[in-house]
Amino acid sequence: MQEVLPIGGTTRPHVSKTYVRSHSAALQRCWRREPCRRAAAQICKERLLQCSAQAQSSDYTTANVEVEPEAETEGMSAWLDGLKWDTGGLVAVIAQHVDTGEVLMQAYADRAALNETLQTRLATFYSRSRKGRWCKGETSGHFIKVLKVYLDCDRDSIIYQGEPVGPACHTGARTCYFSSVERTDARLHEEGDHASTSNMPASSLFALEGIIQQRVQQHSQDAGSKPSWTAKLAGNQGLLCSKIREEAGELCETLEGREGQERAASEMADLLYHSMVLLHVQVCLLVCLLVCLSNIGITPLINHWSSIRSNWLLFMIMQCQMLCRHMT
Repeated sequence: MQEVLPIGGTTRPHVSKTYVRSHSAALQRCWRREPCRRAAAQICKERLLQCSAQAQSSDYTTANVEVEPEAETEGMSAWLDGLKWDTGGLVAVIAQHVDTGEVLMQAYADRAALNETLQTRLATFYSRSRKGRWCKGETSGHFIKVLKVYLDCDRDSIIYQGEPVGPACHTGARTCYFSSVERTDARLHEEGDHASTSNMPASSLFALEGIIQQRVQQHSQDAGSKPSWTAKLAGNQGLLCSKIREEAGELCETLEGREGQERAASEMADLLYHSMVLLHVQVCLLVCLLVCLSNIGITPLINHWSSIRSNWLLFMIMQCQMLCRHMT
């Protein structure tokens, strides 16, 4: 993919350490309660991806934005002329989550929609059913803040990479892709529902996270059965921590002993797996790690505290996010 334009104004604030310290005691007391831990984890799974953007949703509006004609932006017309439009003057556009890589939705855009998106930083399309402009979120409030725009090698497909404000799908699912299809025993099977994440496409790490959760749950439901290695690790803090330290040491040895790339990758995979079991025990989801890596903090939420206090879901998200970072 060829990057067309990184769009400015995408700095993400860090978490306020003072705020975390002042609330840590109360949060940890709640976190020790199993119902709180599991409830927060479930909420995080569905909502943490959008929490920072949701708190700022009131900032997203196109009502007062004046979009300039394409001719007013140097190079815009030439770039649009170079795209391979279909017979209806459209190109396919995929919206992708910048942190998780999830494909959120797919639609189409005409010249005007692309010109507007690059100026407003809000995902804008051409609606074939309405036969006109469609800025995602103008009606529902579920905007997609576009951070970068990419163009494919044939110049007939676009990616809007950004942060979703709320669910991307009109069904309420975080992505429009929640059904899977498979051919088994000479029959075609389709599974999936917008209310479930079990059939949403997942990258290797997210798939591993799901397997770890499944192994632990299976053993908890049948405590008399022989535990899997994953369940054994999750149930024995001493064993788990010793394995993580062991794998970390072996990873360092691959560098010190010049054991090569293949060995380093193997040891890193072992360390990552054991570390993800620890994250599961901490009820810290992989998305929390991605949020930290992307420098997404809760400062925007703090600035909107008056509205957050009345929103239990966002408060639980804040709780999960802070404890994932600071609890030991």
